[in-house]
Amino acid sequence: MAKVAQISCGTEYSGIQWIFDDIAERLGIELVYPELELSRVDAACKEIGFEMESPSLNMMMARAVSMLDDPTIKGALLLTCFKCAEGTIVRDTVRRFLQERTDIPIISYSNVEKPKEIEIYARLEALKTLITRRALLMRDKQEGVTIGVDSGSSATKAVVMRDNEIIGEGWLPTTDPIKSADDAIEAALKGAGIPEKAVDAIGVTGHGRELVSEHVKAALNLEEVSVVAKGTALLSGRLRGDATVIDVGGMNNKLILMRDGIANMFNLGGICGGASGRFLEVAAHRLDVDISELGLLAMKSHEKYELQSYCMVFGIQSLVVALASGIKREDVAAAACHSVAEQVYENQIQEMEMRPPVIFVGGVSLVEGVKREFEDLLGVEINVPQYSQYAGAVGIATLVSGV
Repeated sequence: MAKVAQISCGTEYSGIQWIFDDIAERLGIELVYPELELSRVDAACKEIGFEMESPSLNMMMARAVSMLDDPTIKGALLLTCFKCAEGTIVRDTVRRFLQERTDIPIISYSNVEKPKEIEIYARLEALKTLITRRALLMRDKQEGVTIGVDSGSSATKAVVMRDNEIIGEGWLPTTDPIKSADDAIEAALKGAGIPEKAVDAIGVTGHGRELVSEHVKAALNLEEVSVVAKGTALLSGRLRGDATVIDVGGMNNKLILMRDGIANMFNLGGICGGASGRFLEVAAHRLDVDISELGLLAMKSHEKYELQSYCMVFGIQSLVVALASGIKREDVAAAACHSVAEQVYENQIQEMEMRPPVIFVGGVSLVEGVKREFEDLLGVEINVPQYSQYAGAVGIATLVSGV
């Protein structure tokens, strides 16, 4: 059992704690609540350098300090209520405090009345991987001949790697997960010019990984956060030191802080499709351009225009109205790119500090207009490595070579 400290403001007494407990048990995680004496709360707040009027939030900070005294704790879950602004401030303060004093992986979650089980499961599963598979995640070189498959919600990607080099790749829309995986593997093998029997092992990640992994008899099946971080580190040559990874996918997004090529803090988006590659696909269709041309069209824009909603449905409605009003196509394309970048910024990036360099991966990283919008919002240059759309596939192909 991986021992994880739940650092919260008393939400374990809410009506949904059983969901966390149930998922944790299924994943082999032991959720614990750091013990402390009430007399130590004031001292703990002084150590952190922050104090709130709420006794529950002060208790949350004291639990974080107390956690450091237990070496058996290997991860932390920071949990506050979604609508509590003070809780968000304390959660961020606790995260910074823990990151300064420990290397354990940390995840945070804003508690809602009706949480989606899949969101909690994805976060805790990634945390479990970072705790229990750390020796494997330290691998920084691919060896032999391996295939990595990333069965995503919108696209299926596959790479063939040989001795740390990509020698073949395949990328196509996800329809039937198994057929899409077979076709992507076939394309990658054809590009590599080698038969399937020459492959030493196959690894799978992504939304459809359970189904695809069983079909291809994969030697390794891992969740996306740790795999994308590893793939990004390899593609960008950032295997040492800190870095920030932005991964905007077809339906959801990941913001990962990594150190030495391993994720140690992350949050996941995907609440609204308006911040996804799918929104850009629909926008490209309305603008009568291929998704691969949308970014180039946006780069021609010199007049700022903003869509009236982040929502995917109302955002497209705003886009249609803009076109009917005579707004130039390139300005509308730039507005669509800005809408995605700004929503990721407001909902994810603002909750975590950015550690340079900032590396952009995933299919949307190929849309130049989105990269430009992120650079304008963050005020930093963003690195888009070669094969950025294959970060997940490269990560799993490298990790499976160590199994």
